[in-house]
Amino acid sequence: MLRLLFFIPLLLSPNFSNAQLLSEDDKQRHFVAGAAIGGISYGIILQETENKHLAFWGSIATSFVAGYLKETRDKRQGAKFDDRDLLATTLGGLSIGVTFDIFTRNGRKKGRIFNIKL
Repeated sequence: MLRLLFFIPLLLSPNFSNAQLLSEDDKQRHFVAGAAIGGISYGIILQETENKHLAFWGSIATSFVAGYLKETRDKRQGAKFDDRDLLATTLGGLSIGVTFDIFTRNGRKKGRIFNIKL
């Protein structure tokens, strides 16, 4: 819960409240890639450590690193380093990290990782 209180003002700040960010097709792809990478890393970290907090921060960190490496590669190929692409990728990891953090179980329990019953 404390993490959510930390991120709400951060997301509402002028630096992150660019309404046009995800309207571009390229930014949407970066967001989806960040969410996929963040989701995979969240699951792997949670399974190995059974630590929700570490998995949450790991999902954000891995999506940031993936976005940074992609933009660095683009810059080496002659394109510019696009901060907004990096932001979209990181926001994808953040969104999936928050979502998974809400729905994952607390503590050590045998059985399911997620509390969703079908």
